Amino acid sequence: MRMLFEIDKKDYVIGGSVFSRPSARGIIIKNGKIAMVHSRKYDYYKFPGGGIEGNERKEDALIREVLEETGLCVVRESITEYGQVHRIQKGTKEDVFIQDNYYFLCSVEDDVKQQTLDEYEADEGFVLEYVTPKFAADKNRKSMVDGVSKEMLERDAKVLEFLMQEGYF
Repeated sequence: MRMLFEIDKKDYVIGGSVFSRPSARGIIIKNGKIAMVHSRKYDYYKFPGGGIEGNERKEDALIREVLEETGLCVVRESITEYGQVHRIQKGTKEDVFIQDNYYFLCSVEDDVKQQTLDEYEADEGFVLEYVTPKFAADKNRKSMVDGVSKEMLERDAKVLEFLMQEGYF
C-alpha cells in the first residue's frame, strides 16, 4: 500500500517501551459526499474505522469497524487499497506509540443497521454523517480541542485533501 504521509512528532524516547496499534479506515463516497463519523461532543469528523485486532486481516477489521461505528455494511468485493499514514509519537502510557492507518476505498449496502459503539464512542456521541470533504477538513482544523488527538484530526484532514486533489470530488 502506498505511503500517503508520515506524522513523526519526534517527542518519544528511542529504545523505550513501544505500543503499536494498526487501524483500518473506510473511504465511502456517495453522491459527492463522504461518510464520516461526527463526534457531537467535540465537533470533529473522522473516517469510520478502528483498530486491527490480533491476527485479524485489514479488510475484516475495516468491515467490522465501519459496521460498529456507522451501521454501514461494507461490500467486501468493493474494497480497494487507497493509502497508508504512519504515525509515531510519545504514548500516554508507553515511551513510543506507533500507528499505521490503512485507508480503503469501499462501497456499502443501502440499508443502515444499528451502531455498536464502545463506551467512549457513545460518550462522544458518534453519528454517521455524509459531508463534503472540505467541510470535514475545515471543521477538524477548527476543532483542535483538549481531549482529542490533534494528530488524528490533522491526519484525517490531510487524507481528505489528498482525495480532493486526486479528483475523487
